[in-house]
Amino acid sequence: MVFLLPGVKFDLDLIQKYDTRAPRYTSYPPATELSDTFTAEDFHAAITASNQRQTPLSLYFHIPFCQSACYFCGCNTVISNNKNIAKPYLQHLAQEIKNTTELIDTSRKVLQIHWGGGTPNYLELHQVEFLWNKINRYFNIDSQAEVSIEINPRYVNRDYIKFLRDIGFNRISFGIQDFNPKVQAAVNRIQPEALLYNVMDWIKDANFASVNVDLIYGLPYQTLHTFRETVQKTIALDPDRIVVFNFAYVPWIKTVQKRIQQESLPPAQEKLDILKMTIEELTNNEYLFIGMDHFAKTNNELAIAQHNGTLKRNFQGYTTHAETELFGFGSTSISMLEDAYAQNHKGLKDYYQSVIAGVIPTSKGIKLTQDDIIRRDVIMSIMSHFQLHKSDIEQKYHINFDGYFSQELEELKPLEADELVNLLADEIQITDIGRLLVRNIAVVFDTHTKTRATKFSRAI
Repeated sequence: MVFLLPGVKFDLDLIQKYDTRAPRYTSYPPATELSDTFTAEDFHAAITASNQRQTPLSLYFHIPFCQSACYFCGCNTVISNNKNIAKPYLQHLAQEIKNTTELIDTSRKVLQIHWGGGTPNYLELHQVEFLWNKINRYFNIDSQAEVSIEINPRYVNRDYIKFLRDIGFNRISFGIQDFNPKVQAAVNRIQPEALLYNVMDWIKDANFASVNVDLIYGLPYQTLHTFRETVQKTIALDPDRIVVFNFAYVPWIKTVQKRIQQESLPPAQEKLDILKMTIEELTNNEYLFIGMDHFAKTNNELAIAQHNGTLKRNFQGYTTHAETELFGFGSTSISMLEDAYAQNHKGLKDYYQSVIAGVIPTSKGIKLTQDDIIRRDVIMSIMSHFQLHKSDIEQKYHINFDGYFSQELEELKPLEADELVNLLADEIQITDIGRLLVRNIAVVFDTHTKTRATKFSRAI
């Protein structure tokens, strides 16, 4: 049966047919392809080439610390109630900024800044100010830059929120996951409804330009009824963006998830019912389906960027500045340049040792081939805009699209038969049915991972 929803069709039979695993394509090649054969010297060379391009910059700063573990978490975190652990980290982070900016042409404008984690508001206010001042000292930040931060709503008050806005942050995000107390207790993330509404009130009073909230479906004890309540309460909060993640239960990879009993998770059919309901509720309440798991109001930057053809995906998800190159700072962070990706050491000890030695703390990375770059453009267009004009790729890379991708076009024909795509003379269109399965379409163009996609989360 097909249920027509604005901008997307929910076809249960096709979703079950294509219930396979695929990368999320926050990059291409995916981060799983980063290798330790890529060295700090390789990244140094990539930075030199980047300077010659004079591309604007995006910056990411990773704060890995959390006061307690959320059992659903798949991030790289350090759990500690001892706030002193942040002091040496900030000192090394500041030194990394200094070391790396000696290699970067810092006349290049910074158009975006994002602090993620972990929990960035693990930091005390004076620590936030310390890091903010370091960033401003070493980078040329555009006066209209988008400056965002992730917060844990359990560890802020009105003054903290106001300070973030006053110092220069203009976008903010926080995780709700689920309003239901039983679900919250099962994932060790108890945050009363009144607290969440207070935090949103503080954010709106501080006049942030955009507020993003996260939900997760597939958590223990969720039902269609309880999650409908969560979605409706989230709509009442009136955020500018809503991200609805599919919980990937991978306790063999993320050991903290072993604290979740598998039998407490909603069955597959219930998850699909929850997903359908969520899409229907959000799209019926003035949220556009941007793609994957993102929804935004029509006047939000994501919706505008998608309309203008400037939407892009990077290691933070969808982003509004397609023209920037991303530099990541802090443990585990990933830099994403035009032709190379590099990830910092995950362990604090290795990260600290590299910074002290004055070496870029690169643990692994990848140098992109011309084929990678061409395929990245194809995949990112599909993921971000649900369409691809072959002539754009042909003119940019001086290739014959149908010849270059003859095998891939053959592989798309069964998807066309299932009405996921329309294969036209100069265009590949993702249909309303195909939008929910866009990862299955993008993986056709992926020469790195499509033959071993079992390592990734399910597409739905």
